[in-house]
Parts: sequence; C-alpha cells; structure tokens
Amino acid sequence: MSKKFSDLGINQELQQSLVDLKISVPTDVQEKTIPLILNETKDIVALAKTGTGKTAAFGLPLLQLIDIENPVVQAIILAPTRELGQQIHSNLVSFATHSPSISIVPLFGGIPIKPQIESLKNTAHVLVATPGRLVDLIKRNEINVKSLQYLVLDEADEMVSALKEDLDTIIAEIPKKRRTLLFTATMPGTIKQLVQNYMSKHVIQVEADMATMGHQGIEHEYVVVKPIEKLEVLLHFLNSKEGERGIIFCKTKAAVNKLAKNLAINKFSSGAIHGSLTQGIRDRIMGQFREGYIDILVATDLAARGIDVKEISYVVNYHLPDAYDTYVHRSGRTARAGAKGFSLTILQKEEVEEIANFEKELGIVFKEFKKADAQSIEDNNTLLWAKKIFKTKPNRAIPEQLKQKVRTIFHHLTKEELIEKILATHLAQTNIGNPKKEDSKKK
Repeated sequence: MSKKFSDLGINQELQQSLVDLKISVPTDVQEKTIPLILNETKDIVALAKTGTGKTAAFGLPLLQLIDIENPVVQAIILAPTRELGQQIHSNLVSFATHSPSISIVPLFGGIPIKPQIESLKNTAHVLVATPGRLVDLIKRNEINVKSLQYLVLDEADEMVSALKEDLDTIIAEIPKKRRTLLFTATMPGTIKQLVQNYMSKHVIQVEADMATMGHQGIEHEYVVVKPIEKLEVLLHFLNSKEGERGIIFCKTKAAVNKLAKNLAINKFSSGAIHGSLTQGIRDRIMGQFREGYIDILVATDLAARGIDVKEISYVVNYHLPDAYDTYVHRSGRTARAGAKGFSLTILQKEEVEEIANFEKELGIVFKEFKKADAQSIEDNNTLLWAKKIFKTKPNRAIPEQLKQKVRTIFHHLTKEELIEKILATHLAQTNIGNPKKEDSKKK
C-alpha cells in the first residue's frame, strides 16, 4: 500500500499545500529521504535520477524544521544555475502557501544585486542561491550565514565540477556544525571527493529510483549519419515531431548558435540558451518554452539545468556527450513525472563503438533508429521549402504595379495548378547540378 505524506511525518500545513498542488503520493526519493531529514541528525547523500521529485524530498522537511521565531538564515539551498534555482524557489513557495511565516529568499546572478541586498534586511529563513551570487553577497558583508543549520547541494555533480571555487568559499564561511544534504543524479569521483572533504564521516546514503536510472520510461535510440547529412536527418526527425516539445543538446555555445540559426531559417518554432547569453534573454527563451510558445530548445548542458517541463517528449543529442552522467542529465529532461520519453543520439560512424560503453556504464539498451532514406530526406526538404513560403511575411515594399503584372500572368491558373507549377520549378532547381538524381529519373 502506498504511503501518504502524513505517514512520513509532514505536518498539516504542508500537507494542505500538497493537496492544493494535487500531490498525494510520495515518490521513492521522497519516501526514503523525508523521514531521515526530519528524524536524523546525520548528513545525507541522496542519489536519484532527475524528474523524481527531489525538490520536495528536501524542501518539505526543511520547511517543517525552520524555527519561525528565529529571524536568522537557517537553510541554504545551492543550485548550479539560475534556471534550476528559480524552479526550486517556485516549488518551495508553493509548498509554503499555508505556512506564511516562513521567509524564502531567492539570490541569483544575472539580475541586479541591490534589490536582493534590500530583501536580506528583512527576515530570511531559507535562501535559494547560485554559488556565485551568494559568494558576492558574503564578500560584501551583506549576509550573515554564521547561524546556518542546513546546507543543500542540488544537482551537486554539476556544481562541484563547474563551480568548485565558489563552493569552497561558501563552505569556509558557514558553521562546521551543520547538516549537509547532497542530491545528485550521478556519483562521479568529484562528488565522492566532496563528500569526503565537506561532509561528516557518518553519512547516510540513499538510493532512489536507481534500478532503472537513465531509462525509466525512456526509449534510447541512436542514428548513424555522415557529417554532410547530419542536419538534414535532424530536420527530418523534427518534422516528424511537429507539435511536440523537445530539447536538442550541443557540446558548445557556437554549435548551439549555428543549429538554432538553421532551425530558424527552416521556420521551426525554436529558441536557444547557453551561458554567454544575457540572463534576460535566457529567462525570456525559457519562459517561452515553459509556456509552450516555442516547441524546440537548443541548449548546452549547463544552461539546460532546471528545465522541469513535464511535456518534453523527446531529447536529441546532436553531439555525443563526453561523460556518462551528462547523458543521464540530458535524457532525464524527458519522461518527467512518470511520462514516457524518447532520447535520440546522432552519431558519426567512428562514434558507434561508444554506445556499448554507455550501455554498460548506465545499464541501458540502445536501439538503432531507422534513418530516413534519400527520397524521404528530399521530400522533407521540399516540405520545409513549402513551410518557409507559408511562413514568409509579405513584402510591403514591392510596387503595386509589379504585383499586378505578376497577378496577370497567373490569373488563369487555379490554386492547384499554381502549386503544381511552383513545385515543379522548385524540384527542377534543386536537381540542377545533381547528376545522380537526373540519371535516376532517366532510368
């Protein structure tokens, strides 16, 4: 029989917020972690895949443990990116709807620091922060963390690799007598080192939803392409997913920009995020993606942290990731909250042998995705061409006299006849300089 949040020790106020949010049954990580945070005093390392409810696993018990009579900072939750931090802050605020005395303050980079300094002059029980902005505030002496009781490191595997210097500074400033709660989807050597360096010797380790880590509800497939056909194969795949939402991962910012430009040229509903974009642009693109105004997000790995959108039906690895844990994080953007998902990796011939290593390391099975044949690709390119015409805005600068002359030429044609002639012209032009196509037609 499934447990309830009341069975885990969650109080009435928080339970009421969960009812409002239509959350009734705890996930595996919540069931295993919440009682430990509430009833134990030891540090905790929780290994759980993305999309399994980790925020509630630490957020609910932390909110319950806050002493509202004490106006000092009692808990800090660190996230590697502003996007993830915003997601955590939003969730905590919704959990605390019926606990209005708890103050939860967001502290992120990329936005003006002065309003954040002002907010810290009032009571702040819980801080949700990115490491860089928290370090900045500590160095300015605008924040007192000497009474801290709880430190949460979420997505710690990404944080310790990219933000280690800031993390070291923070840990040096906070009390040694504190509880550290570390949540991660993978356990690379850097995390093990962090546990040894900064957590107590007697750490409680929790593993949740890990028996099927990386493939719970996700189909993993790969397709082998030549470099020259990589983009066309991707465009064919994306056209087959029209109306669905997905994320395409690239290794570099330059690759993100180049691919995003190609998607825009081909009139796909898309946007791009990476670390070099201003926070305002990243927020705008993320908002458009969350609210369904764009269907495709092209992103680097770090920039995509914190994307918790339930309706992401597929993920594309446009470049094979360098690390196994990166693949886990990428594919974990889909199949959120029990939904089904699809992860497609686009490979070149020399990369195929890597698939066996990913299968062995992650305990998953890849199937080979059937690549579109040459005719299907050609047909798809024609459809993309038609879509470009359909979505092209009229040129108001064209003289009316010229437009009238063109209308006169076409006025005897029906709509169907005009489409056929335009299509024939397009196909004839695309076949110019392609002797193989011409030869096949002669045969």
